[in-house]
Amino acid sequence: MENHVYNVNLEWNSDRKGTMSSPELPINIEVATPPEFDKGMPNIWSPEHLFTASVVSCFMTTFLAIAEYSKFDFISFKCNSQGILEKIDGKYLMTKIILSPELIIDNQDKIEKAKRILEKSEAACLISNSIKSEVELRAIINVEN
Repeated sequence: MENHVYNVNLEWNSDRKGTMSSPELPINIEVATPPEFDKGMPNIWSPEHLFTASVVSCFMTTFLAIAEYSKFDFISFKCNSQGILEKIDGKYLMTKIILSPELIIDNQDKIEKAKRILEKSEAACLISNSIKSEVELRAIINVEN
């Protein structure tokens, strides 16, 4: 596989806030220091949100690819996520990402395959494999009647 490049540009606006853009994408994203830090700003995407979003969105796209390849049909997929920030040895680190996918399937007989595909998706996620943070999977699989 050849290398791929993803371009992201950032321009400082004011205070602790900037705007991210990409020549490949139509929408800009406002980013800022989160309110938990000095001079942080509420209601704006932070690097910590984006870090967590990167993991959960990669998990979803990996799941969709593996499910399609496995010819695994499902009714719905959604995933909540939490990024845990801790101070360790004087440094702030994103130590853990908790992924809580909820998968709805149409048949009780598919539960074991669903679990395997979700676990395989977490293990194959290129973003999860690129970070030091622990990634914890807390899957819920429901059968629609």
